[in-house]
Amino acid sequence: FVHWSIFEELAKDIFTAETKQKYLEIIEKLNERGAEGIILGCTEIPMLIKPEECPIPSFDTTILHAKAAVEFALS
Repeated sequence: FVHWSIFEELAKDIFTAETKQKYLEIIEKLNERGAEGIILGCTEIPMLIKPEECPIPSFDTTILHAKAAVEFALS
């Protein structure tokens, strides 16, 4: 589902309530299985899921990479 939604919806600027709900269900199931955080490892996923909507910490890799690049450039 995640792969499909990225290429068939999110990358085409299609953001539906149904897809958001499915992502939140996946996150909740991962949390129930012991996940302590969620990596939002695609540039489009953070446009669908906001940190305040996650029941556990989420990590936006776009922001993390950008901050690391700035820190590296300034060091």
